[in-house]
Amino acid sequence: MGVSQAELGKQLNSSAMAVSRWERGAQEPPANIYIQLGNITGDPECWYFWGRAGLDSGDLMRVAHRLRKKGSHLVAIPVLPVVAATHGGKGDPEVSLDQARPETVLAAPSSWCPNPAYTSCLRVRGRSMMPVLHDGYIIVVDKSQTNRKKLYGQIVVAAHKEQGLIVSRLQRFDDTEVLVPENREYDSISISSASWRIVAKILWWIGRASQAAS
Repeated sequence: MGVSQAELGKQLNSSAMAVSRWERGAQEPPANIYIQLGNITGDPECWYFWGRAGLDSGDLMRVAHRLRKKGSHLVAIPVLPVVAATHGGKGDPEVSLDQARPETVLAAPSSWCPNPAYTSCLRVRGRSMMPVLHDGYIIVVDKSQTNRKKLYGQIVVAAHKEQGLIVSRLQRFDDTEVLVPENREYDSISISSASWRIVAKILWWIGRASQAAS
C-alpha cells in the first residue's frame, strides 16, 4: 500500500506488530480490519477485502453502486450484531465492540465519519432515550472520542462490567458525572466510580418511521 507498518497500524487503530503478523500470514486480520482496509484501498481492491470480512454478495451489492459513483467520498461502516441498552436494561459486553463479526456494511459520507477506523454501528434496545432514540434504532459510534470533558451534553455509549453497553446523555453537575435519560420516567446514573467507562460518542443514528411511532 506504499506505507510503513507503523503508519498502516495507525490508520487501522492497531499496532505495527499486528500488521507485521498479518503480512507474514502468522495471523489473519479480524473482520473489522478487513473492512477498514477496503475503505483505505478503495475501488476495486475494496471488494476483495470486504469479501474477506465475511460479507456476502448481497451485502456488497447494496453499497456497490453508491461507492462506485464518480467522485464518491463514501466509507463503509460495519454494522455489528451488538446491542447498547438504555437505562434499566442490560447491553452486550464492551469486548463485543472489537470481537463481533459485522452483519453487513453501511455506506455513508466520509464527512459524517471523521474517524472511520474507529466507527461502527450498534443497535439500541430500550425506551429511556425516547423521543430521541427509539428501541431498534441503529446508532453510529466513534470509539476514538472518549474524553469526558469534551462530551458533556453529548449522547455517548458507556460501559459497565455488569450492565454492559449503555446509551445515554453525559452530563456533569458540580463534581458528579451523570448519565441522563431523555425520558424522565427513568433514573439518572452516577458514573463517578471507576466501574464506568465512556467507550464512544454517538455521531448520528438511523430509524424507521414505524419505530418512532411505536
